[in-house]
Amino acid sequence: MPLISTQELCVAYGSKIALDSLSLEVPEGSVGLLGPNGAGKSTLLKTLLGFLTPKSGTAEVMGVNSRRNPLEIRSKVGLMPEQDCHIPGMTGLALVAYAGELCGMPASQALRRGHEVLEYCGLGDARYRMVDTYSTGMLQRVKLAQALVHGPQMLLLDEPTNGLDPKGREEMLQLVYDIWHKFQVNVVLCSHLLPDVERVCDYVLVMQNGKLTAQGTIAELRGGVSARYRVELDRTNDALLDIWKQSGVSIVQQLGVGRFVLDVPADALASRLLYDCAHQAGLVLREVVPARRSLEDVFMEAVQ
Repeated sequence: MPLISTQELCVAYGSKIALDSLSLEVPEGSVGLLGPNGAGKSTLLKTLLGFLTPKSGTAEVMGVNSRRNPLEIRSKVGLMPEQDCHIPGMTGLALVAYAGELCGMPASQALRRGHEVLEYCGLGDARYRMVDTYSTGMLQRVKLAQALVHGPQMLLLDEPTNGLDPKGREEMLQLVYDIWHKFQVNVVLCSHLLPDVERVCDYVLVMQNGKLTAQGTIAELRGGVSARYRVELDRTNDALLDIWKQSGVSIVQQLGVGRFVLDVPADALASRLLYDCAHQAGLVLREVVPARRSLEDVFMEAVQ
């Protein structure tokens, strides 16, 4: 059973189409949801939770239809929203325990569980402080704690590292990484920070204008070692650029004087071809190594 499944899902705000006939299947695990602002990421999350009613099509979370049984989905899912969601005048422990009670937990169980998740999120010493006095990093942690308190089968995390300094960001990413890789709780990470997604996720969805433009494991999307190579020459000249063009070699990126990332025809013996091109131009080829596409390359290609 897929973690998330949609079929021809269409969601509109008046005349504006936010999700346009979106069909996808997402496996269990740690999933990154990428896309520029306005791509439809937040709309998809709200629709999966049953907060928005689709114009047409269907959406299922762990086999449960979001239109027919939204409360069942919400009982299985923890949401860490991008915006602050604390209630003024409550301590961290009271807030998290209250979130557990809202999910149907008995008060005593919610309180006990609140202590546990606050300790896990690094707020054990601040559990009795008023949330109003928390720093930005602490507010992010308490949002994660309230999403975890009822023992969900899946977490939806919307920009969990917003406003964090480098140390706090790394600590938050380690917590998110452990949630799936140690505790087997599914994670959907919605972020515009590609390094965050690459750090904790195994599977990626890329959206643009309400459509799915790329989907797969990070290894699949990066393509492993392809017909892309990083080369270094003693220098460069116009003759070499002309020879590359005639041979079907294209420049992906120039890294410095004599240093390039190149796309080489897939049917060519790359090292032989690049050596011959340099020899014809009267240059010395110092290095040829396979180059992997970055997640940023994948993202830019998908949204363009």
